[in-house]
Amino acid sequence: MTTELSDIETKLASLRQAATDAIASVDSLEGLEELRVSYLGKKGQISKILGGMGKLDPADRPRLGAAANEVKVALQSQLDSKREALQQAQIQAQLEAETLDVTMPGVYHRLGRLHPLNSTFDQVIDIFVGLGYTVAVGPEMETDYYNFEALNTPPDHPARDMQDTFYLPDGNLLRTHTSSVQIRYMEDNEPPVRIVAPGRCYRRDTVDATHAAVFHQMELLAVDEGLTFTDLKGTIAEFIHQIFGDVKIRFRASYFPFTEPSAEVDVEWKGRWLEVLGCGMVDPNVLKAVGYDPEVYTGFAAGFGIERFAMVLHQIDDIRRFYSSDLRFLQQF
Repeated sequence: MTTELSDIETKLASLRQAATDAIASVDSLEGLEELRVSYLGKKGQISKILGGMGKLDPADRPRLGAAANEVKVALQSQLDSKREALQQAQIQAQLEAETLDVTMPGVYHRLGRLHPLNSTFDQVIDIFVGLGYTVAVGPEMETDYYNFEALNTPPDHPARDMQDTFYLPDGNLLRTHTSSVQIRYMEDNEPPVRIVAPGRCYRRDTVDATHAAVFHQMELLAVDEGLTFTDLKGTIAEFIHQIFGDVKIRFRASYFPFTEPSAEVDVEWKGRWLEVLGCGMVDPNVLKAVGYDPEVYTGFAAGFGIERFAMVLHQIDDIRRFYSSDLRFLQQF
């Protein structure tokens, strides 16, 4: 055996031991792949050692080839075993991380609640839908025509002083009531009409315990042949009894430009009379404005504030509480 062969075999033995130690200590699949390339790749350390075979005696080359192949097979076996072990460890770690302990208490998420104004709207709408009415909506930014003129309130009408209006630079305004929805609906639909119009309204009121510049209103409208004030009273009475229970009701003569005759409705609540809504028979001029013949059709309308109903039902003392976003208040409902 020549000296060159002996040196190469010594290098192979040292390389095998170093590779074995490295494979045993590696702790990731990425690191293992780097070792494979470093030792067994085309430009790996074994290939470099075998690059000296050209200097050997031809008779010694088969022996060195067999020794090198033995090292390759041994290292490849160790690599495969280590790879399988690392893969199993990786799977086990993932299983442990994803394991659910079904005995642990669940994570509690506080449930949301309906705002008292929303729940009051829902309650009122459910009552009127049950009576055969349809929900109608309209824009919050209105024209003077729909908010006033078509509702029998011309520019010089004194009733405009009853509602301090937010006018916009373009001549439009923020609606002061949802009565404008009645006009828009009647323009697009022929009688019979039975609608409720819920929505947000705006007036330049001084904010205090019972007034707000932004509030919510519900309008009621029915138009058909032969409707009378008796039909209005019966509808209002049924609604009041469904929402307030068995309470006394009284109608007081009042004035609204778009109804004639008009009335305010009071209920006896906790020993005193409480005003809850305004109503009346639709003025013939309003019917004419939408193309209805007042000689054929009659109608009645009513309107009320949702805040007022919510304050009564929930015994709330200040309208500003609805808009305070105070969780201590909202969590009571």
